[in-house]
Amino acid sequence: MNKVHVLDCTLRDGGYCNEWRFGSQNIKKITAGLVEANIDIIECGFITNKVSRDPDITRFTSFDDAAAVIPADRSGKIFVAMINYGEFDIDALPEHDGSSVDGIRVAFHKRDLSAALEWCEKIKQKGYLVFVQAMVSLSYTDEEFLSLINSINRIEPYAFYIVDSFGRMKSKDLTRLFYMVEHNLNDDIWIGFHSHNNMQLAYSNAQELTTVQTNRNLIIDSSVMGMGRGAGNLNTELFVDYLNENAGKDYRLSPLLNIMDNILTPFYNKNYWGYSLPNYISAMHNSHPNYAGYLDAKKTLTYEDMNNIFDMMDDDKKVSFDKGYIEELYLKYQEKDRVQEAHLHEFTQAVKEKRVLIIAPGLSSVTEKDRILDCAKDKNTVTISINYDYDEQVTDFIFLSNLRRYRDLESVKRAKSIVTSNIPAVDVYLQVRYKELLNSTEPVQDNAGLMLIKLLIDCGAGSVYIAGMDGYSPNADDNYADKKMNLYTQGDVAEKKNAGMAAVLKEFRKHIDIKMLTTPRYVDIDG
Repeated sequence: MNKVHVLDCTLRDGGYCNEWRFGSQNIKKITAGLVEANIDIIECGFITNKVSRDPDITRFTSFDDAAAVIPADRSGKIFVAMINYGEFDIDALPEHDGSSVDGIRVAFHKRDLSAALEWCEKIKQKGYLVFVQAMVSLSYTDEEFLSLINSINRIEPYAFYIVDSFGRMKSKDLTRLFYMVEHNLNDDIWIGFHSHNNMQLAYSNAQELTTVQTNRNLIIDSSVMGMGRGAGNLNTELFVDYLNENAGKDYRLSPLLNIMDNILTPFYNKNYWGYSLPNYISAMHNSHPNYAGYLDAKKTLTYEDMNNIFDMMDDDKKVSFDKGYIEELYLKYQEKDRVQEAHLHEFTQAVKEKRVLIIAPGLSSVTEKDRILDCAKDKNTVTISINYDYDEQVTDFIFLSNLRRYRDLESVKRAKSIVTSNIPAVDVYLQVRYKELLNSTEPVQDNAGLMLIKLLIDCGAGSVYIAGMDGYSPNADDNYADKKMNLYTQGDVAEKKNAGMAAVLKEFRKHIDIKMLTTPRYVDIDG
């Protein structure tokens, strides 16, 4: 077994799951727990000029801030922090005096390679251990990677990393890159490996690396509970247990279990991380995982749709997340010109100056069903359910903008369905243009209920009564009356959607009378 050292990056990479807001006391408990667990290298977080000082987060504005979370007794462990290239005034870097972090990990994209390596040289001159993290190793050709290694040899950093930024590296990729490094990197430089778990290969790849034939010191990154953006990272607790059993190591599991139990589990419950099909799709396309998270948060796409959108992406846009770009692709994909408007005039006459009851699938559609049925009995009320058929006895129409929901609908009910043009539909009552029903509030711009209200405004409806449009909870069981419709929504995404729905409904009120028939749980339009 090789000379393997574990670097835990919970406080840095794990921070993508909670905006680095672990809490000041929890940060100290985690670093102390990692020391107690005998972890070799502990990453405290980022050092950056892009935030204001906040003791509750692990994005530090100075080296003094980072020093404040390091235990007085370091027990011989190495403490490091990461600096993303361009996010810190490197000329203001203090000389290393042992009072703060021992080393700095420099992360950079290929486009910034030359300037970032100059950074590394300056950091080394200040006395710090330098860990070179050239992100997305698979984005380099063999020739480019060898050239990078030669540049690293001139700098002589503490460690050079193979980085699987998108979690798509197979065993053959890892061993190919490793032996390129092994045979060309100066002997004294340690080799590191940082992985993500998009394809569930982080654990097996780490094991693979422990079996390669080398006399070098190796560093393998991990995080407690695998905490990390999207699919997360290699699990510290799994890997150190493997090393204890197979390499005669003496890592302690109890402190890691305490960190999971007392600190990390609440974050996990609020904002799940781990393997998912969207993250697999992003890895398959060698793309930044935030693209997958963005598309998944829409809750309007099938996995096939997501894959099709990734197919539309330019290769040079895949490495860095560009929110405007992915939103443009999403809308382009949805804006298909499929319309069936033969019944548009008939529908317009049916709702013109009428009261329209729209029924969304939230919990209140069941808990306050009597109120809904009483309203639907009124002969001047037109009833439209959203993305499902609420009750075929009272529902006049079904509005669908979500392909998943359309596919779930019984084919016999499509004759009274109004669908948007992004759905490949046949034999429906009406198909309207998706683009024309969008609003300008990004988190809910194609929310089905809001799209329907926009259609009703355009058709001259007299008023709208809303039932079952409760808003979103991060607890999936709280969102839908029919549990088969449950979709997980992250806490911050849910909050943005709720605020967006309220804002758009208030704006719509300027054009049509809107009343909440049932009690919305998370959307307030009267406050």
